Amino acid sequence: MKLTKKSHACIRLEKDGRTLVVDPGAFSEEDSAVGADVLLVTHEHADHFAEDRLRAGLEANPAAEIWTLRSVAEKLSAAFPGRVHTVGHGDAFTAAGFDVQVHGELHAVIHPDIPRITNVGFLVDGSVFHPGDALTVPEHPVDTLMLPVMAPWNKIAEVIDYVREVKPRRAIDIHDALLTDLARPIYDRQIGALGGTDHGHLTPGDSTEL
Repeated sequence: MKLTKKSHACIRLEKDGRTLVVDPGAFSEEDSAVGADVLLVTHEHADHFAEDRLRAGLEANPAAEIWTLRSVAEKLSAAFPGRVHTVGHGDAFTAAGFDVQVHGELHAVIHPDIPRITNVGFLVDGSVFHPGDALTVPEHPVDTLMLPVMAPWNKIAEVIDYVREVKPRRAIDIHDALLTDLARPIYDRQIGALGGTDHGHLTPGDSTEL
């Protein structure tokens, strides 16, 4: 399986000529969902869910379908009947040859005064886990953890402890549009030294074989 990092929280997974895209949001490229057979969205925040990106992907491929939580599905299901599926914690499905498990229920706490919304994470092929905006620990081993490194709701100590708890074979940064180039070496050094696993990042557009 080939993993391609897109800007911020968006990733593309490809195998056997099929493509799965997670979280093509407003910080991601305008064509980030185009070419996808499967689209997954973790929650409704704009940096993860951009309706125009999803519509472009669904219109470019009439066979493409989306799996997401209710708040996102409600905004798209009328325009794409039968192609938008609502999922929640504990669900599992197969789409375009990808096996997907759904883990998690709530977005991480941004501030106690801000109500928490629903957030789900996706474990693809029992290997790659994208948690969205939460530090969800799946009930299954994870080979490759997509690691949210910079957000209004986290700090580096939590990120390091999350890597330690999940214990993936490797962690690859996502949710990094807010992380400046000046700060990147600090995060790389501390997560790499203290996380207990292979840690790295990909420049948007770069790929790695899993």
